[in-house]
Amino acid sequence: MNRSNVHLLDLPNEILLTILKKLNNMDVLYSLLDVNDGQLDILAQEKTFTNVLDFGHTDNISLIDRFCIYILPRICHNIEYFILEPVFMERILLAAVYPNLAELKLFNFEQQIVSTYFTDESLLRSVFQQQITSLILVNDDKGAIIGSLNEYTRNIYVHILNFFKNLTHLNIIGPNIMLCPESYFQFQQYENIPSLLRRMPYLEHLTLYLLIKDRNTIIDGTCVQDDILVHVPQLHSFTFYINTYIDIDGLSHDLSREHIQQTLINIGQQNASSIVNYLSKCTVACSIFSLPIAFNYLEYLGNVFPNIVFNYVTYLVVDDVDAFRHEFFVRIARSFPILKYLCIYNDEPQGSGDLTLSSDHTQSFSIIEYSHLTLLDVSSSDKDYLEQFLNETKAYVSCLTELEVSHRDLKTVTKNFTREETRRNCAKVKQLNTAQPLDNSQDFYHYFPSL
Repeated sequence: MNRSNVHLLDLPNEILLTILKKLNNMDVLYSLLDVNDGQLDILAQEKTFTNVLDFGHTDNISLIDRFCIYILPRICHNIEYFILEPVFMERILLAAVYPNLAELKLFNFEQQIVSTYFTDESLLRSVFQQQITSLILVNDDKGAIIGSLNEYTRNIYVHILNFFKNLTHLNIIGPNIMLCPESYFQFQQYENIPSLLRRMPYLEHLTLYLLIKDRNTIIDGTCVQDDILVHVPQLHSFTFYINTYIDIDGLSHDLSREHIQQTLINIGQQNASSIVNYLSKCTVACSIFSLPIAFNYLEYLGNVFPNIVFNYVTYLVVDDVDAFRHEFFVRIARSFPILKYLCIYNDEPQGSGDLTLSSDHTQSFSIIEYSHLTLLDVSSSDKDYLEQFLNETKAYVSCLTELEVSHRDLKTVTKNFTREETRRNCAKVKQLNTAQPLDNSQDFYHYFPSL
């Protein structure tokens, strides 16, 4: 039987291209471009490998040298999107002229980058001002954000919006917003939003996540139109979650969900939804949001919420003046299928009378399964809610590894760490956070073998 001596380069270009597409495009360019083989050289210059170049999270000087000297000048006309580290940004952007470059993402962005590169004296000014329409900044300035959002707004957002003339898409991701999958503006100072948006007349895509306090009026569809949409006439997509916390003493505005929903319909947001939740007799949280909801953090959800599925939410805070019944948590499990972190604020007992810890009392409940829940915080709630999650006849939390709880409630619900109905849901807990010292009994450590 004769063996065929077929080499890789004997394969048709279509097959070679299919093989190369399964590899990282940066590896293809680094390894094959300019290696004295005409066939591979031509294939490596395909747009598939050259339109997006990712230099993020690299400190390989030899790789940067090879790209800047040999590769970028040859493929510069194909490049549309750079992902860069600031330390190499200037060298890479000056290595060639990129006529089709329009998108830029910077990792490890800090405030000093603004004063160094986003200035009229910068060698990169023409690229930034004339070409870049989409800018993503992954912020690492941990010490300069939460302390003063107003100052951060002024020093970062306003400067960028003044400097970049043609932005249609601006994302800033930082340690203060790490819970959310989308980048967004997170301001308590709602009044700053209109002035920022006026600086972005070409904006086409806008994502807003707003948690607003210290107002005497809610943000509804009318406010969204007057304060946001009117300033961005070229907007094509608008993704938002806006939650307003107000004191309702003496409030004359209509806080019914029906009224708020109508204001959203009036501005063309038929697919948006709203929630009105009374946190106390004098405080209400009102949220409006686009659907499907794109964020992974929601707070202060109450007993009444729309019958929709929140596919991206992993962190949820629930709070209400009325007790949360078992049926509420059935809805939570169905509506939040990938929930990982749950915090409960509610000091109202679930049922009337004292908590009954016998298994017979709970057999009528359907067992709720939380397949992804890893953190449960019931430290600011009645002990009934600890019972709700630890009692295996009510719930199964197979991934629970962190529990924040009152030590007294924990001892009560577990009957001093001897109760069988609550043992299984404690077995994988690795971190137990209590305000009081932990128990040192043998029963305690047998109850929490993974601590």
